[in-house]
Amino acid sequence: MVAEGQVIADHPRHFGRDRLICDPWHYLPVLEKKPGALRHGAPFVTWDLPVSITVVRDRVLKQPKGDRAFVELLMMARDLGDNGLDALEVACDLTLQTGIISAAIVLNEMRRLTEAAQPVALSETGSATPTLTIEPIADCSRYDSLRSVNHVH
Repeated sequence: MVAEGQVIADHPRHFGRDRLICDPWHYLPVLEKKPGALRHGAPFVTWDLPVSITVVRDRVLKQPKGDRAFVELLMMARDLGDNGLDALEVACDLTLQTGIISAAIVLNEMRRLTEAAQPVALSETGSATPTLTIEPIADCSRYDSLRSVNHVH
């Protein structure tokens, strides 16, 4: 689909009979409203996901509200763009290594993997910033006094 010279969407087409081509990412907004479609929806049943994501999906779906929780993982992966599925796969791998499988842990791992470390911004110089009132004096005699004492090592 092209609008104003810009490609808006690109979907593979098949003009024969008895063949259905579905891109699960295209139908992801349906899952936001109907997370149960993840179990039986045509685009999602045949979705060939990496092994670690499939293992996490199967375990999360057995938990209460697991459908919605796994949909949140997919939505975050989609929001990350081209690297989203890779980030989800690594996060699932890390979660499987812990042995405790939950969508919350996977989400946390994805955030840790994708969010850049943000340094804490310093406030404007003011009363919160300490100021030097007395200049330190270089006093090497203190060092010499320490050298003169006999220490047992």
